[in-house]
Amino acid sequence: MLTIQPSAPQRPSWLRAPAPVGQNYRDLKTLISDLRLHTVCESAACPNVGECWNRRTATFMILGNVCTRRCGFCAVQKGGPLPVDYDEPRRVAEAVSLMGLDYAVVTSVNRDDRKDGGAELFAKTIRAIRDRIPGCKIEVLVPDFQGNRDAMKIVMDAGPDVLNHNTETVPRLYRQVRLGARYERSLDMLSWAKELRPETPVKSGLMLGLGELQEEVLQVMQDLRDHKVDILTLGQYLRPSPKHLPIVRYVPPAEFDDLKRAGMRMGFAHVEAGPLVRSSYHADDSHAAARC
Repeated sequence: MLTIQPSAPQRPSWLRAPAPVGQNYRDLKTLISDLRLHTVCESAACPNVGECWNRRTATFMILGNVCTRRCGFCAVQKGGPLPVDYDEPRRVAEAVSLMGLDYAVVTSVNRDDRKDGGAELFAKTIRAIRDRIPGCKIEVLVPDFQGNRDAMKIVMDAGPDVLNHNTETVPRLYRQVRLGARYERSLDMLSWAKELRPETPVKSGLMLGLGELQEEVLQVMQDLRDHKVDILTLGQYLRPSPKHLPIVRYVPPAEFDDLKRAGMRMGFAHVEAGPLVRSSYHADDSHAAARC
């Protein structure tokens, strides 16, 4: 018997991102290539690469561009991990300096092959940027380090200005969306980061449109606040390729607005919500709001 698969929802006309063009975009692309660096903007096929690179902002991705996990939503290459490049922190700091950044965002692939999950390289990168550009604010978007609290302490001891770790989706969908991750473990790592440095804003984010229910989203938001998360990002999941998880629905802007208001009522210092919002989208603005 022939099974008819439901068709994917049609992409709405209001979901459009600026094209990756312009002199700043070209200059930054050349700089990243010359310094042999990776950005999540390119590796994860972020829809905002055109806007962000023309604003001369980027999210640097350390520890290579091959991830040890196979999450169903992510465009980053999967496979055997690359050797650790201990010169990478210096080159990231050089890029930050040449770009004239006063706010830098650093993330990584998952490195489950390493005992510390790559925490050492995060700390080295934070210190390299700070040594070269003392006034630059630094946000790190870290993996869950497989629940290794000592690894999180290594990162927090380096003094990031914002600690970000994404919960990504609701617990019911974890086995499909975040293979190898656990919801409770992510919550624990977020609260542990806040316990280590109470003065440092802690941040997390969710993708919508994967089949979650609104009450599930609201419950995750409340869980994040209960675990002392200060900043929340909410964005639309966009399928990187036919091999990735399908989009169940497109969440309209008005629904994002409702969730933003709900988050502010819960006590978040800042909520960035909208179809094209990603983890580091307007990250400098969210940091400023959280520090007020």
